Amino acid sequence: MNETIKIILNRRSIRKYKNEQIKDEELQMILEAGKYAPCGLNQQSTYFTVVQNEKMLKKINDVCKQVYLSSGIKVFEDRAKADNFCVYHGAPTFVIACGEKEVAAYLNNGSVALENMLIAAESMGIGSCWVHALTMIFQTEEGQTLKNELGIPDNHVFVGAAAFGYKDMPQPSPAPRKEGTVNIIR
Repeated sequence: MNETIKIILNRRSIRKYKNEQIKDEELQMILEAGKYAPCGLNQQSTYFTVVQNEKMLKKINDVCKQVYLSSGIKVFEDRAKADNFCVYHGAPTFVIACGEKEVAAYLNNGSVALENMLIAAESMGIGSCWVHALTMIFQTEEGQTLKNELGIPDNHVFVGAAAFGYKDMPQPSPAPRKEGTVNIIR
């Protein structure tokens, strides 16, 4: 098995990070991996917002918690009530991917870019976790205010986000893969 396949099969969501910022060179490599992801018509429409500022990370978490608590959706309300609620899992780096809403494949483009970033991070021994929680947030008034504060262009919509940092937990074992998810026609 080659090294790339090993990295892909080994990557797991990490939800506990050391209180140490990743190096700038590492961040730049992770972002480059995202920028070089395949995208429809080579439109390169994904916009990345990197948040490493503790005050802004806390604000993102506070807005998410507020939106979850008032969502009317029990699972989100219960999550937000947890004492240790942290949408970015305490990671020192949080990357938000948005796409130009006029681009037909913005959701696909941003998702593939984030996946490249998750794999790149794993290849460098950096933990990561896909975070989809902001989907609901940016649809609220509070979320729109936050989006403006983050400098995300008006014509961009949320695709996904990822937490990055040095792992402070053992590598989780993979969950068994579901059967019946492949159909080969020859």
